[in-house]
Formats: sequence, C-alpha cells, structure tokens
Amino acid sequence: MKKLILIILILTTFAFDSQKEDAFGTGEFFKFRIHYGIVNAGYATLEIKDATINNKKVHHAVGKGYTTGMSKFFFKVEDLYESYFDKETGSPYRYIRKIDEGGYTKNQEGIFNQAENRVLVKDYKRKSEKTIITTDNVQDIISSFYYLRNHPNIDKLKSGDAITIDMFFDDEITKFKLKYIGRQDITTKFGTVSTMVFKPLVQTGRVFKEKESVTLWITDDNNKVPIRIKADLAVGSLKADLDEYKGLKNPFKAKK
Repeated sequence: MKKLILIILILTTFAFDSQKEDAFGTGEFFKFRIHYGIVNAGYATLEIKDATINNKKVHHAVGKGYTTGMSKFFFKVEDLYESYFDKETGSPYRYIRKIDEGGYTKNQEGIFNQAENRVLVKDYKRKSEKTIITTDNVQDIISSFYYLRNHPNIDKLKSGDAITIDMFFDDEITKFKLKYIGRQDITTKFGTVSTMVFKPLVQTGRVFKEKESVTLWITDDNNKVPIRIKADLAVGSLKADLDEYKGLKNPFKAKK
C-alpha cells in the first residue's frame, strides 16, 4: 500500500502521440480509481494549468494521490507532485514533491538548469540543498507524461520495441524503459476502447514480483490517455482505471 499512489503517478507518465501538434492543452484533467485487490483504495489525479516562470508562460502540471475509505484508515496517503515545464520543448524548469505515506514524509523542490545539466534540490524537511548533475533532456516524473505524449516515434514501434527516457527522481537519474506489446480493445466505463499496450520494465523486489509485472493500456487516438494499469505486486495486485476526464484536446474515441 505504501507505494500505491507513487506507482500510478509514475506509470501515467508514459503516454505518446505521433502528431507534431501537442496532444494536450490547458484545462486537461484525469482522475484514476485505484483498486488494491477488490478494495477501492484511492484516487490519483493529473491536471494541467498555465503559469509564469521568469516572465515566460509555461505549463503547470499537478498530480495528486490519496487513499480513501478503510484504506485511508489503515494507511493514509496524501501525495502532491507538481511540474513547471516549457510549452515548446517540454523541458522542466521546476518540480515540487510533497508526500505523506503512512507517516513517511518528503517536502522537496527541484530547480533545473538545462543548459548546464544540473538540478538544485531543496529539501525543506531536512533544511538542506544540493546540486546534482543530470543528463541532456532529463525530465521529472510529471513532465515526462506530457513530454512523451508528443513523442515522434510511436507509429514506428513494433511488438517488442522499447522506448527509454531519462527521468530525475529521488535525487538520481532513472532510465525508464517501456516495451511495446501491441494493440487491444478493452472494456471500460466509457465503452470499448482501442488501446496500445505497454509493459514498463520495473525493478523486482519488495514491490513488484517480476520485471514485467506491470501492464499499461493507452488510448489509441490523438490523446494517448493512460486508461488502465495492472500490476502484480509482491503482495496482492493493483488495478487503476480512468474514472473521469475533461478538457481533452482531441475527441475521445470509444465504441459503445
């Protein structure tokens, strides 16, 4: 349960669009319902707004995750992730991470210097700060979602192909690899939806059983919305479904 919301926020960062035009716009909002086994464990949301940094208009994305009902009673989770990123390049300028997972807390802010491949991490809980060297085109956990939705190579993928990006998380660069499986129609609350299926390669251990324990379904349209996630965990299983959306830039395609 401790990693419940974090898994959703990480996995929803990987959606793609073959169009050069942005697949999203200000006002887009997603809400995911999270199930741990048969229990309705909580929700995760993603929303994009406008903001200004250094007199420049940028995207401001906000991700939230929280447990509900009995899950909240046994293990309270309240997570907040924010990202400010360039409207043209998708490069992040700043991220915020405030989490409370059963009493385990973090309160951090990161300020990117993309020209010098550095990020200044301010830890408000520990009252400290440090500068970390990054790679070219590094993304934070939330900016990755929007950056990859405009990825140009989606139509070139064949079953078994993979895309890898550099993502800055927990004070280090993570190479997140996503393997393409194929296309599949799935039944959702919105009707039958055509999807693209991916398997993020995750680290085995206390959270996941195997490297390919997670399956991600993304709408096969110009929005490329993550509509379902399933994960076989070391203990139990996790499922998240898109429960609500608004402000999509393109029509949502579903077969009734």
